[in-house]
Amino acid sequence: MKQEVMDRFISYAVIDTQSNEESDTCPSTDGQLVLARKLVEELKQIGMQEVTMDENGYVMATLPGNSDKEIPVIGFLAHLDTATDFTGKDVKPQIVESYDGGDLVLNQTHNIVLSPASFPELAEYKGHTLITTDGTTLLGADNKAGIAEIMTAMNYLINHPEIKHGTLRVAFTPDEEIGRGPHKFDVPVFGAAYAYTVDGGPLGELEYESFNAAAARITIQGVNVHPGTAKDKMINSAKIAMALHLRLPAGEAPEFTEGYEGFYHLISMQGSVEQSKLHYIIRDFDRNQFEARKAFLTSLVEEFQNEYGQDKITLEMNDQYYNMREKIEPVRHIVDIAHQAMENLGIKPVIRPIRGGTDGSQLSYMGMPTPNIFTGGENFHGKFEYASVDNMVKATNVIIEIAKLYEQKA
Repeated sequence: MKQEVMDRFISYAVIDTQSNEESDTCPSTDGQLVLARKLVEELKQIGMQEVTMDENGYVMATLPGNSDKEIPVIGFLAHLDTATDFTGKDVKPQIVESYDGGDLVLNQTHNIVLSPASFPELAEYKGHTLITTDGTTLLGADNKAGIAEIMTAMNYLINHPEIKHGTLRVAFTPDEEIGRGPHKFDVPVFGAAYAYTVDGGPLGELEYESFNAAAARITIQGVNVHPGTAKDKMINSAKIAMALHLRLPAGEAPEFTEGYEGFYHLISMQGSVEQSKLHYIIRDFDRNQFEARKAFLTSLVEEFQNEYGQDKITLEMNDQYYNMREKIEPVRHIVDIAHQAMENLGIKPVIRPIRGGTDGSQLSYMGMPTPNIFTGGENFHGKFEYASVDNMVKATNVIIEIAKLYEQKA
């Protein structure tokens, strides 16, 4: 199993599947279709049934149940795309056998080192087989580790028919990283009563609370005049953008928050005298505080509009997803089963809120409650990303154990 999950992951990681928020297609990039088609062929090869890929790149497949009991259909999902934060082109995974606990030189030429001094959690992986980047790209464990684990688990169940389970559905979705993963996901066609995204991080993560999330784009129109004759004429949009940003609470940013604390996050800023654009994401676990954050940003923009003109500053804001706890609490047994599955395998469950979102955040509001389980990856979205193959095997076994428990409890 260890070799299989590692080989699958590496074969997926080298495909460039970064999504693109600026694209209006689905999927937003062609690379996701390349991986989707590969998965369709692999699903057929291992013996999965009802293997489909629709025009939007959503891959679905079925492993029929082999038990006489009435068992709800359970789904397992992962996403095809990788994050937009750092390049995912020409990924070159590096395998570290029996990690010794010291510094890992990812790229000698550029002096890029993955060090326990900067990432203390590395100490927990001594003796593990690790897969790292070469220091020039992200790795894509988010979420190709999850894909590899689901594929390996299904293959194992097919080859071990003595393990009784109900009907299982799997799906691989595009554009999760840009918040569109469930937008064209057909929940009735998928047909699962409950599902699990395999999209978490370190060993034992079990998550059923997510942020409430919104995106905001502020555009500021200035007036550019030659600086020699600019007095009382020039309106410097870049300066207005800076002034507006500095009005947000300085401590309520990702780098200063943890746990259940929300934030405003400046994703990008582009500016000149003539025009500037600010792109924010707004996050909070509490729905009332989430609404208050949006209201504060709206009032702040209105204040600047009053000073510089309604037509000079515009705000576009839209909700992206909501805290899935509201939909999962009424069916808490699906979390309890995942919890028990981990304990049965000697894994300590770590229940904590997701300081982000998964496809499950939206799918739970679409009628399919969907908590999230770990993949074994760390440092997602950057050049220091890595995955423990040992923990990827454990994630694979958790998927299998969940399937077994639903059958046993039926």
